[in-house]
Amino acid sequence: MEKLSTKDDCITDARSLGRPRMMLLGLQHMFAMFGATVLVPAITGLSVSATLLFAGLGTLLFHVLTKYKVPAFLGSSFAFLGGYGTVVVLGKEYGLSQAESLPYACIGVFFAGLVYFLVAALIKVYGTKRVMKYFPPIVTGPIIISIGLTLSGTAISSCQDNWLIAVTAIVIVVVCNIWGKGMIKIIPILLGVIGSYLLAAILGGVDFATVQSASWLGLPFQQQETIWPIIQNPNFSLIIASILTIMPIALATIVEHIGDMCAISSTVGKNYLTEPGLHRTLMGDGVATALASLFGAPANTTYGENTGVLNLTRVFDTRVIRIAAVFAIIFSFSPKFAALVSAMPVATMGGVSLVLYGMISAVGVRNVVENQVDFSKSRNVIVAALILVLAIGIQYGTETSSISIGFTHLSGLAVAAIVGVGLNAILPGKDYEFGINEKGDTSMNLEL
Repeated sequence: MEKLSTKDDCITDARSLGRPRMMLLGLQHMFAMFGATVLVPAITGLSVSATLLFAGLGTLLFHVLTKYKVPAFLGSSFAFLGGYGTVVVLGKEYGLSQAESLPYACIGVFFAGLVYFLVAALIKVYGTKRVMKYFPPIVTGPIIISIGLTLSGTAISSCQDNWLIAVTAIVIVVVCNIWGKGMIKIIPILLGVIGSYLLAAILGGVDFATVQSASWLGLPFQQQETIWPIIQNPNFSLIIASILTIMPIALATIVEHIGDMCAISSTVGKNYLTEPGLHRTLMGDGVATALASLFGAPANTTYGENTGVLNLTRVFDTRVIRIAAVFAIIFSFSPKFAALVSAMPVATMGGVSLVLYGMISAVGVRNVVENQVDFSKSRNVIVAALILVLAIGIQYGTETSSISIGFTHLSGLAVAAIVGVGLNAILPGKDYEFGINEKGDTSMNLEL
């Protein structure tokens, strides 16, 4: 879509454009988040329909809590992929299938959402700088690196189902991301999925039976996909393990959220960290994440893709974002569409996951580099080394990808996060201060 004004102009009240153009702009925002948002449930096994429903509802709740001032869209967070995968592995130890384990992961995500509330309260009382000093790049960077690396084995296993399809997805993503122009450059993951999906269909590698039998209209989620079955018959050991595995991931996504708010503020030309305030935007993100998890949908996060659309169109009216949210809710009531996504070849998921998991680790490296972490200091080397070795070592060095502590199991990622945050707080020589290096502070963003 062409820009609606010159580079220095912007439209803060889209009603002047007329309803048809507002609807078109809203639809564009919906498609901007679409590829990445539906990819998360496709990889994890969560409900596609529930994901779209709570992306839309979460966005609307976010706008209410931020006084309708911040033009942000909330979609599925990729940072929690490692948590979902780890809990599924832990569930196998108790004889649970993937479908039975995912609700336990959702409980962990619910508590991660509560972490947003805690940090929002602390920021309201003490300010951003005093809170963020406990989560410096020497901790968050290696944790993010570990998330990508611990997931890498899953991506390779999926690619082995059909390397031709997997490599096709990888090539399309790389070509579109490096040489693409306009919207092609913005949605390389979606194009990679579509291209390899089509090739698999042409080669007869896709079974569309479930798509043909699915109805056009239906409820976005089933009761067995929510956390309610767990409440009726809980496995407390797995619940605790899930919480301890997934809660620490919120520390990284909170930093990512702050980076997104900085990016949106810079794009629009308003300081949203001051008004309506970072505590309100964090609370909105936390509410959306906690609510989605209760009904079997992934954690939510503010989307950089939609910030790109804001910059492209120069239309900053929050009504347009809310129109996109309504479109997402409407799509969520189509089981046929969900079936089409679920029929996606395993190798397609493997190919895009291979790129995606590598990008997650690369973001962690970027976070460390752009904050100029001093590895000549022994304390920094020790913190980073223990996080990486514990996360990866426990994942691949134990039969169950976890260690037993008392009556529960902890994933390598959970152990690494706990040790990293604790060591950084105890060891002398902390030198990170949030707000000094804007480039470093916003380097947690995962752009797709």
